[in-house]
Amino acid sequence: MADTITKTDAEWREQLTREQYKVTRKGGTERAFSGAHWDEKRTGRYLCVCCDAELFGSDTKFKSGTGWPSFFQPIDGAPVAEKSDNKFFMRRTEVLCGRCDAHLGHVFKDGPAPTGLRYCINSAALTFEEGAAEAADANA
Repeated sequence: MADTITKTDAEWREQLTREQYKVTRKGGTERAFSGAHWDEKRTGRYLCVCCDAELFGSDTKFKSGTGWPSFFQPIDGAPVAEKSDNKFFMRRTEVLCGRCDAHLGHVFKDGPAPTGLRYCINSAALTFEEGAAEAADANA
């Protein structure tokens, strides 16, 4: 998935709900335990709500107790990008969709094996597609 998606602010506002726009285009965060996917248990894939890029599989989702969907790694080859986020006097790593530059959430180094990472992702940044989850390659 190499194509970059670029839209005007008006086009994003038309496509997304108010909450999706606030989170993905303005870097917001939904309230803990309020999103559609934090407690999702079905098998499937999580896609970017803005551009449908496949990002995470249910096989890497785990219960972190934080109130947001948490994954220990993206799907192999997923367009997941990271950048430093020093807002609010904190040092964090922001997670973005590398295809459309949507804010997804943050990644922390307190996750389970095999990666030790916790991708803490806003439900508002994702859609869920039920079905076979792509097995993530832990050695990638």
